[in-house]
Amino acid sequence: MKLKIGIADDHDIVRQGLKQIISDTDNMVVMGEASNGQELIEMVRKKPFDVLLLDISMPGRSGIEILKQLKIEKPNLPVLMLSMHPEDQYAIRALKAGASGYISKDSASEVLVEAIRKAAQGRKYISPSLAEKLAGTISHDVDEKAHESLSDREFQILVMLAQGKSVSEIGKELFLSVKTISTYRRRILDKMNLKNNAELTHYAIEHELV
Repeated sequence: MKLKIGIADDHDIVRQGLKQIISDTDNMVVMGEASNGQELIEMVRKKPFDVLLLDISMPGRSGIEILKQLKIEKPNLPVLMLSMHPEDQYAIRALKAGASGYISKDSASEVLVEAIRKAAQGRKYISPSLAEKLAGTISHDVDEKAHESLSDREFQILVMLAQGKSVSEIGKELFLSVKTISTYRRRILDKMNLKNNAELTHYAIEHELV
């Protein structure tokens, strides 16, 4: 029996690359593709899958938001998060939300295949570097950093602001109004006790979030 894999990524070239890796693996087959969160939810409701590959940066709802809905509707379905972002940014949040692993898109094909196999067995794929970070988060003598108090959406917008994107650019990318993004920005600054975007960017660079 081949493992039935679903892929959700808004970039066609990425989906094609993932399909090629999976098609070159004997016991795996791609059973469905989605380019956004809603397509993925509908696809999962109609077809049985053994493992899902989900891009963390989807248009509209973030990958973590989609993951949380998937874990409600299909709690036993393993989901591996794919990302262009380094582990420091989203990996721990993704795992806490129920992901079976977090894989960088520039990882070797062998890493992806290993992660899929582990997920299908009900195990989690965690890289050695991520394992160290996870150990740090459960250490009682490590103080919580300011950005760890943010919600997933606030954290996503923090990273985008620190990357130099404007409020209007972020709103367009996330399908939210400029007013809503401005509200999020103010809330982020308040929670982190920062005054402006310059301080926010400095913080993000210092903590290797960008």
